[in-house]
Order: sequence, then structure tokens, then C-alpha cells
Amino acid sequence: MTERTDTHPASGRAWAAAGLLAALSGLAAGHLLAALTAPRAAPLSAVSDLIISLAPAGFTDWAIDTFGTADKPLLQAGIIAALAAAGAGAGLTWRHRPRTAAALIAALAAVGALAAATRPGLGPAAAVPAILAAAWTAAALHWWAGRGRAATVTGRRTFLALAAGAGLAALAGALIARRIGPGSVESDRAALDLPEPDIDAADPGPAADLDVRGLEPWHTPNDDFYRIDTAITAPTVEADTWRLRVHGRVGREHTYTLDDLLGRELIERDLTLCCVSNPIGGDLVGNARWLGVSLPDLLAESDPDPEADQLVSRSADGWTAGSPTAAVFDGRDALIAIGMNGQPLPHEHGWPARLVIPGLYGYVSATKWLTELELTTFDAYDAYWIERGWSRPAPIKTASRIDTPRRGARPGTVTVAGVAWAQQRGISAVHLRIDDGEWTECELSQVATDDTWRQWKTDWQAAPGPHTLTVRATDGDGNPQTEAVTGVKPDGATGLHQVTVDVQ
Repeated sequence: MTERTDTHPASGRAWAAAGLLAALSGLAAGHLLAALTAPRAAPLSAVSDLIISLAPAGFTDWAIDTFGTADKPLLQAGIIAALAAAGAGAGLTWRHRPRTAAALIAALAAVGALAAATRPGLGPAAAVPAILAAAWTAAALHWWAGRGRAATVTGRRTFLALAAGAGLAALAGALIARRIGPGSVESDRAALDLPEPDIDAADPGPAADLDVRGLEPWHTPNDDFYRIDTAITAPTVEADTWRLRVHGRVGREHTYTLDDLLGRELIERDLTLCCVSNPIGGDLVGNARWLGVSLPDLLAESDPDPEADQLVSRSADGWTAGSPTAAVFDGRDALIAIGMNGQPLPHEHGWPARLVIPGLYGYVSATKWLTELELTTFDAYDAYWIERGWSRPAPIKTASRIDTPRRGARPGTVTVAGVAWAQQRGISAVHLRIDDGEWTECELSQVATDDTWRQWKTDWQAAPGPHTLTVRATDGDGNPQTEAVTGVKPDGATGLHQVTVDVQ
């Protein structure tokens, strides 16, 4: 057999495929460069961040309500699809009007470059990955143009294979570099020998964990701890250059390094965090053992104005939260955390330092990648989510959840178990109701403070058929969880968690 050598011009479909592969491989090349320098400058991340920052509050609320934690991955998937379509269009256009196609690619590059260069904490150099992606795309199409008009079918297929292979290689390199390359923080974390606490967490006793299969453990593992933030790519903050600035309505400003924090008295505390977007029965809540320094003690060194009723915390990516100073200075264990469950703070959970203020939802108390603390007033400034219609800080509402069983069970004795929380007030009782029966009091785990969730369990004699299980908690002040059903906006959901279990 002889090699096929026909040289008829490539079809429109082939030009579209060439443009699509050129655009996606260019995107991968841009992400590889960003991973080696500044991960947040990756075109996909930068454009996603820009869209999130410009999106109206109504759209943001709809995305969260509709897609939950999948909202950001879906946004990125949509951008990739749009870029693929634009690449295919550029390929078709290049067939007859290469200058027009080049202008389209340049326009897309300008959007990516502008998005990256204007992200907080970045600068003009952050535009380079988007420019590289566009240059790669244009160069690939220019090469294809020579082959597409007169090359053999085999030659054109070789080009497409090379473009796809180069893109996959660049993508793999970007993923590896983000994890262990110079743009990662893992080397910093590995080098930190986390000190022992000067003040240990109170021992809750051996019965803090009821050890029921399917029940969330007392300490949520770091890899399983919920993450809710606006960052498409977690900010990369180097330990040696990290600074925490305290300013605003203070007698004197202070700036702290990570070594400064490590040299202070270190406090260990078990604290439960909860997202205001957590629906009834949701998993946007977790309990961890945090290691950090006293937030009120550190702020006191700057002589804060007694009239400053808001503490604004800022992240390395520009996100803001506003916490009431009353909740900082009222004696609760408010921390600047540097450790989580015995490890240096994970990258995605705020390395090298984050805020943890118990008793408040995370959107006003748990800033990750912390870089600034500003004393001000609520009248003078609205933080990120307040601008978007969420309420001023309010205490976390009493909540409870059934973890097991969730769907099916066998007839006989079934252990029903879950968790309940009401930070700063604690949980004094949990009751379970089967169908329309009486409320039955459940066994509670041991706890040492009111700032953690509390596990509960009870045995149920399950008869065949479908059954509705409902849980209700009572806080430490004796107030039962409300049955009134409300959504998460503006200040947290209310209602009782129910599951339907089919016993057979």
C-alpha cells in the first residue's frame, strides 16, 4: 500500500478542529506558565474571578441556590466551552480572513490579560500567561494554514495530533507545577515545624466521638472539611513574604510576619465553623482543632478606638469580611489560626493564616489567606457579602442533622445518629421523631466547650416500610430549634432536618 498523498484543501470542519485545538492547547500553555509563576494569573482563573466580582447579587444568589458548591466548576466549564467555540470560529475565519481571526484571538487575549492584571495582589506581569496563550493559538493556526491549504491528509492529521499532545502535556505540567512547583506553597508548609501549643485545647473526654458508622467524626479531617470562598484558585502566599497589617481606627499601626505569630503564645482550640449558605441537613459545617494566636490580644497592641464597632479582615485576593468588634473582645476564643488538626494550615484553608471567630457564620468571621485587619465602623464600610444583600453579623442559628441512616435500613434495631451545633450557646438536648410519633430524647456525646458541635444517637426499632425521621436540637439556653422553614439568605437557614428511610 502507498501513503495517501492527496493535497486537496482542508474542509471547514478541519479548520474548526484546528482552531479549537489551537485555542485549548494555548490555554494549557498559559496555565503552565501561570503555575510556574503566579497561579491566580492563569487565564481561566483570572477570567472566572473577574466574572464573579462583576456578577450582580441576584445572579450570584441564583448560582449558589441552584448549583451549590458546583457553581465555580460549572462557571469554568462554561468559559472553556465558550473559548473552544471561539477557537473553532477563529479557525474557520482564518481560512479566508487570517487578519480578522488574529484580531479575534488578540481580543480574547486582552480580556484574559486585563482580568489577570487587575486581580488584587497581582499586577501587569500577570497578563503574560494570557498573552502567551494567544500567541500559541495564533502561531498554531499560522502553521496549520500552510498545511491546511496544500498538505497531505496525513500531514494535517499529524498537526492535529501534535497540537492535542502539546496541549495535554502543558496541562499535565500545569497540574504538577501547581502542586509541587515554584508557584506552590507545599514546600513552605513542609518546612514549617508547627510548634506545640502553649495552651492546650480542653479535653472533651473519651466519649466525644460516638463512633457510629456513617456519623461524621468529632474532628473533620482536613481533606473533608468544607471549603466555601470566592477564589477560583487559592491565593499563593509565601511564608517569607507574608505580612499581616493592623490599621484603621487604631492608635498605632502594626505589621506582623509569620515568625512574629510563631513567637507568640500559641493557643489550641476545638471550634466548629459553619457557612451561612448551609441548607438544612447540609454539610457546609465542620469541627477542627485549630492552633493560633489570640486575636483580641494582637489587636490590643494597636490600641483600637472603642468607637470602632467593625473589624474588616482582608484576604490576599482582596475578599473582605466584617466582624463585630464586640464578638472579638467579649472573651470568646477568637484566633488567627496557623494550624489545623495538628498540621500547618492547608493551602485551600488559608495558608499561612486565617481568621476563626466562633459563634458567627464564616462570611463574617473566617477570612482565609489573611493579610489585613482594619478597625472601622459598620456605617463606614460594607464587606463583600454585605454589599450583595446578606445581613450584618448575627449569631449562628441552632441546627441539627441526621447523618445515618439517610435512605434505607433493615428491619430491627437501627442506630440513628448525627450532629447538632449552636456555637457559643452549646447543645443541651437532641430529640428524634419517627413519622408523627412522640419526640424521643437522644444520647449526646461529651463536649468540653459550647463552641463545638455535638454528636447524638439513639436506637430505633425499625418496622418495614417507608418512615420519616425528624431531628430537633435544643441549645444551652433551653431554646428548641425552630420548625419555621426559611432559606439561607440573608442570615442562615432554619427548619428541621428530615429524611425518608425505606426499611425492607
